[in-house]
Amino acid sequence: MSQSKKITKTTQNHGQTNRAIPISLNRNSSILNVGSQFKLGKRFGKGNFGEIRLGKNLMNNEEVAIKTESIKSKMPQLSLEFRLYKILGATDKYHTINGIPKVFYYGMAGKLYNALVLELLGPSLEDLFTMCNKKFTLKTVLMIAIQTLHRIEYVHRKRLIYRDVKPENFVIGRPSLKKDNIIYIIDFGLAKEYQDAQTNKHIPYKENKNLTGTARYMSINTHMGKEQSRRDDLESLGHMFMYFLRGSLPWQGLKANNLKERYQKIGETKRSTPIESLCEGYPEMAEYLKYSRNLDFSEEPDYEYLRKIFNDCLKNNSLTNDQKFDWTDKLVRPQKC
Repeated sequence: MSQSKKITKTTQNHGQTNRAIPISLNRNSSILNVGSQFKLGKRFGKGNFGEIRLGKNLMNNEEVAIKTESIKSKMPQLSLEFRLYKILGATDKYHTINGIPKVFYYGMAGKLYNALVLELLGPSLEDLFTMCNKKFTLKTVLMIAIQTLHRIEYVHRKRLIYRDVKPENFVIGRPSLKKDNIIYIIDFGLAKEYQDAQTNKHIPYKENKNLTGTARYMSINTHMGKEQSRRDDLESLGHMFMYFLRGSLPWQGLKANNLKERYQKIGETKRSTPIESLCEGYPEMAEYLKYSRNLDFSEEPDYEYLRKIFNDCLKNNSLTNDQKFDWTDKLVRPQKC
């Protein structure tokens, strides 16, 4: 069977992710097995730099997700992502970390592809947001905020910064396993270490950096070419929270002649939009964004303080963190016998 020609393109989806995606593994691919334990199935999505396919563990018949990339890729990412998952503890046999997917295998898929086998999860927050007509209630956004802050804090505790916060990169557990109240963070293709494991030394501050991440949610400092750190992940979360509450952000849909001009206009609009205007009607979100934007480059965030903002907001609005989200009653689950 002939190999499909690899095509490289820059994504220009609604989130404006700044990266290249090699498209590979056509429908007629003859690759069926990954290692000795996993069988490759149909394609159902794209990762940062490759495809995502359904798979099956031949030892126990459990479904898995399999990310693939060509071994000829000019920017191979799966080995890096596997190393980061190891740092996060996702490859441990008795992995029980909340909100981090399990990783079962990394290696060759046939002779032409690398493959990363992961726990199969449910739909993304973007999918669920669309299901809910592009509007989440305050209660749902506050519960999302508390969980995603836990995920980002855990990533930071492992000396990593994430650098690509967006609704597509947070998914829920599978409804069939009754894990749809757990939010997972996935896709570490753009993550990097911000602290040396031996010396505990923080990476140095730099400027004139290329944009990395998704323009809609990235921090103002990232638009300005400044080296990213923990503060930028937190600010990006704040933009995502407001996207969920408002339904859209002021810098969406800007007309531009090219991608560079679009990124520039998005950054300019973020800088010129007062936090009070962006977060109108949601003072707690304004407090969160002000705190995040005022952090110093190497400063350790007070995650507990930030979660307290959201927990207090729940209490002040007579809401409870009962893990019943806007999507809870809309998902199809197995019927009881």
